[in-house]
Amino acid sequence: MFVAYYRVSTLRQGQSGLGLEAQQSAVSQYCAGKEIIAEFTEIESGRKADRPQLMAALALVKKNKATLVIAKLDRLARNVHFISGLLESGVQFIAVDMPEADRAFLQMAAVFAEWESTKIRKRTKEALAVAKSRGVKLGSPTPQNGSQAGLKVISDRCNAHVKKVAPSLQSILAQVGSNLRDVAAELQLRGIKTARGNETWHPAQVAQLIRRVNYAVV
Repeated sequence: MFVAYYRVSTLRQGQSGLGLEAQQSAVSQYCAGKEIIAEFTEIESGRKADRPQLMAALALVKKNKATLVIAKLDRLARNVHFISGLLESGVQFIAVDMPEADRAFLQMAAVFAEWESTKIRKRTKEALAVAKSRGVKLGSPTPQNGSQAGLKVISDRCNAHVKKVAPSLQSILAQVGSNLRDVAAELQLRGIKTARGNETWHPAQVAQLIRRVNYAVV
């Protein structure tokens, strides 16, 4: 019995599905034929410990004596103390990219992930400082690169997609019920694509679509 947890670091990644679909695919393949009782998605930096979706996932894991499954260890946290705390708490979790890893290996992997995160932050700050010294205007002026205007474009596209597929989704729910995997399969059979134009649907995407449709209807 598994509880899946996905994390993306930025709002742009969360809205576009960048990085999220790869995690969902990895978890789905690993858990093929096994029961995933719930899926949680977080849009938050891995360095921050205050993550409500992760806390909800862990609470469900403990309640059902399940196992938390993630695509990669760094999706859980780039903080060695956080991973160590999870290990000490007795919560069972598996990183799909290293399913056979033991306690010592997970701790070492967490140390490396934290080191890598620190190096990335340092390089980013240095690069921005150099660019600023050369008179480069920081920030993105184009929608494609994550500006506020770009986020609005992405949001508008998502909303338009929701309105477009809402009637079909409601018909599917009436036909096959609310099982996310069944709904995903039916969406694919009907040739309905995701907001990014992909033909494959994952349960987490279906859950998000249902929430958006219900919000739009209300």
